[in-house]
Amino acid sequence: MKTSTDPRHIRRRETLKALFAQGFTKQPELPDLAKKILKKKRGIDKKIQAAAPSWPVDNLNRVDLAILRLAVYELEEGQAPPKVVIDEAVELAKEYGSESSSSFVNGVLGTIFKQNEGENT
Repeated sequence: MKTSTDPRHIRRRETLKALFAQGFTKQPELPDLAKKILKKKRGIDKKIQAAAPSWPVDNLNRVDLAILRLAVYELEEGQAPPKVVIDEAVELAKEYGSESSSSFVNGVLGTIFKQNEGENT
C-alpha cells in the first residue's frame, strides 16, 4: 500500500519538484531521475503532444507537464506496472495541480498507455 512515507513516492515528489523548477530556470542540482527524464525530454514531449493534440506542450500547465514527463518516462522504463505509474501521477496531480489536473493527466496517460499497448501487440 502506498503511503506518503513510501520511498518511491518521495522520490517521485522530489523529481516532480525538480522538473517543475527546471521549467523556470536551470537548476544547479537535479535528482538522477530528473536528469534521465530531461535527457529524453524531446521524445517524451512528442508522446504527450500526440496524446493531447489540442494542448501544445508549450502551453500546458507546468505542473501537469512535469507530472506527465515523469509518468511517461516511468511507463517507458517499465519498472513499475503501468496502472501504478498512472495512479501515482494522478495522485501527484491532485496534490500539486489544479482542479482539473488529475483528470487531464489520467486521460493523457491512458491514451499513451493504449498507444503503447497497440505497439506491443
